[in-house]
Amino acid sequence: MDIRNMLNLVKNGEMDIEAALKLLKDLPYEELGFAKLDHHRGLRSGFGETVFCQGKPDPYLMEIYQKLYERDGEVFGTRASKEQFELIKPIVPGVTYDPISKILKAERPGKKKKGWVSVCTGGTADIPVAEEAAQTAEYFGCYVDRIYDVGVAGIHRLLAQRERFEKANCIVAVAGMEGALGTVIAGLADCPVIAVPTSVGYGASFHGLSALLTMLNSCANGITVVNIDNGYGAGYSATQINRLAEREYE
Repeated sequence: MDIRNMLNLVKNGEMDIEAALKLLKDLPYEELGFAKLDHHRGLRSGFGETVFCQGKPDPYLMEIYQKLYERDGEVFGTRASKEQFELIKPIVPGVTYDPISKILKAERPGKKKKGWVSVCTGGTADIPVAEEAAQTAEYFGCYVDRIYDVGVAGIHRLLAQRERFEKANCIVAVAGMEGALGTVIAGLADCPVIAVPTSVGYGASFHGLSALLTMLNSCANGITVVNIDNGYGAGYSATQINRLAEREYE
């Protein structure tokens, strides 16, 4: 249905708002030829479309960022390079780039941060993946508490932070090597834990496969595992959990 006709029906009392919202959830995407921009993803799922920047040809990336920004007033991208930032900077006002997380975003100011998501790392080398998770959750409206370098090799460091992660609605545990951090945290916390294996480690870690298998075979309850180095997926899922918890409180 044409949006104008639908709005006229609502205005004239011939369609109620709930019916209109149901139709809006299925509206078409914007066809660019090389991409189909899903402007109504936020309406359907509560999360706007995210751009995976890695490997995109420069002209495609530029047009995608420009279109999303013009439509929504903000845009969020992952796995971007500094060169891509230099391309986007002239066409998207206020765009920023973080070389640690590789996130390229333009964000509406004054967002309210709700709830509590804790993002923990085993070591400092895990921080790039953790920052991808943390900044994803922040962009989508979560308060994020970062607790870095609390791996099991010095478990007293983690136990000293217990009061902090006990406040969380969800905890993201990011670790490479043997990947034991998620299990330990899940054994201490009363909220869902999302474990993120990283490709940090020596040869027998197999670029994160060892940590992935450890996390998948965890004996702790309430632990969910995302793919190797998938900080974005962890931050997204943590936001969903946090929103549900805050909805319950409200």
